[in-house]
Amino acid sequence: MGSTGTVLRELRGAQKSAKGVSLYSRYVNRPAGRVLAAGAYRAGLTPNQVTLISALFTYGAVASVALVEPSWTLAVLVYAALAVGFAFDSADGQLARLTGRGGPDGEWLDHVVDCGKLLLVHTAVLISFYRFGELPSDAWLLLPLGFQLAAVVTFCAGLLREHLGKAAASVRGPSWAAAPAAPVSRVRAVALLPADYGVFCLVFLLLGAPGAFRAGYAVLAVVHTLFLAAFLAKWFRELKALRAG
Repeated sequence: MGSTGTVLRELRGAQKSAKGVSLYSRYVNRPAGRVLAAGAYRAGLTPNQVTLISALFTYGAVASVALVEPSWTLAVLVYAALAVGFAFDSADGQLARLTGRGGPDGEWLDHVVDCGKLLLVHTAVLISFYRFGELPSDAWLLLPLGFQLAAVVTFCAGLLREHLGKAAASVRGPSWAAAPAAPVSRVRAVALLPADYGVFCLVFLLLGAPGAFRAGYAVLAVVHTLFLAAFLAKWFRELKALRAG
């Protein structure tokens, strides 16, 4: 087993493409995940075990949002746990590529944890609004449900787009699938920041100020809904082009 420095160098060479990735994931979450993956490798952990560690941090933070009265202390702890959980979510894939121990079971587990995370984090906000929030109107209780819908549909539709595209490529052959790689766009990386889960986690730093948290959460809900509409139109056009091709 090599030194941590050697493992980190190997991990840098085993990164996924930066195409379609926001600046936060590229310059914050992936590097943090790389450090955690190196530590997991040195500790002899498997990718699936790292996925479960990610779930422990994330789901613990989500439960705290639902069960504990909002405060600035809770805000910091919840954000830290969500951010660490997200970094471990990056680490499991990096560790799998480094060790060659990835597989369908690991990918499945990772997606199950991610889907549960998207469902529960907005459910926790709804519970917090109901239990602790002095809401201007009961209509605010609908906001987490709408945000949850946008997040889960984006996640599921993106997965379907990826797998249907791979299925089409396997049927038509590698020559059909081959295409010149598009350059990584920094403008796109900046534009995707509001839709990045890591940026979404930042809103929980406002838990100590319920009004500010509601406002920030509402703004992100609108932004994510707009991104959903744009993504759905884009993915539908791409899949239609696959059929036509």
